[in-house]
This record gives sequence, C-alpha cells and structure tokens, in this order.
Amino acid sequence: MWIQKQLHLRPRTRGFHLATDEILQQLPELTSVSIGIMNIFMHHTSASLTLNENADPTVRQDFEDYFNHAVPEDAPYYRHMDEGSDDLPAHLKSSLLGSSLTIPITHGRLNLGTWQGIYLCEHRNYGGSRRLVITINGE
Repeated sequence: MWIQKQLHLRPRTRGFHLATDEILQQLPELTSVSIGIMNIFMHHTSASLTLNENADPTVRQDFEDYFNHAVPEDAPYYRHMDEGSDDLPAHLKSSLLGSSLTIPITHGRLNLGTWQGIYLCEHRNYGGSRRLVITINGE
C-alpha cells in the first residue's frame, strides 16, 4: 500500500517547534498500517526538519541559540539578501539540517524512541505556513 498526501503546518515564529502531533492529526490513515515507512518531505528552502528531544523545551531553545551562533545574520560575505537579513542564514540552516525524515511505522504508529519528536525548524522570522509531502509505504 502506498499513501501520499500534502499537509500544511500552521505558521510559527522562528525557532525549533515540536510538530509531531500536528502531523499525526492530519494522518488518520496511519492507523491502518501494520508495518511500513513514512517519509516526510519539506517543500521549503528556509525551514527544515529534524528528529530530537520531545520533552524538555530548553533543548529546542538551545538548538535555536546554537544555530544562530553558527550561522549568524548580516555576515559581510553574504550576497543573497533579497528577503532580509534572515534570508540566507535560513537557507544555510535548512541545508545543514535537511528537508526530509524517514521514520518506521509499527502497528499503526510512528516507531519513535521514547524521547523523540519531529521538529519543524523555522529559520525565518516570519516563515508562514509550511507545506509537507508525506509518503507512506506499508502493509
């Protein structure tokens, strides 16, 4: 069985946000998959996805602080500044973290670790709604 659908995540402020529940709420068909794989693909170049700590919000704050330090705004060597000072840093952060995740499915649920959650990594100050393509292959 193959399922593919497009989801929209609500707009968020810049930062690292748990999006697991919002994604799962839009995938009722997941419960019919006994074993399989789900791929999540982000349709944007200024936001990204990653899998990490789902309990302590300071982890998400530390991620944001680290990436802002590692990839600063207004670096004098940036040329691509078409949409503001957060534009190129957002593209760089997105490339570092990536635009897709692959997660196993077991008995109708994502087979995540106890403390794992899906992060929407919003790298723009005002990124807007984010579009994902979800592809499930399972039985």
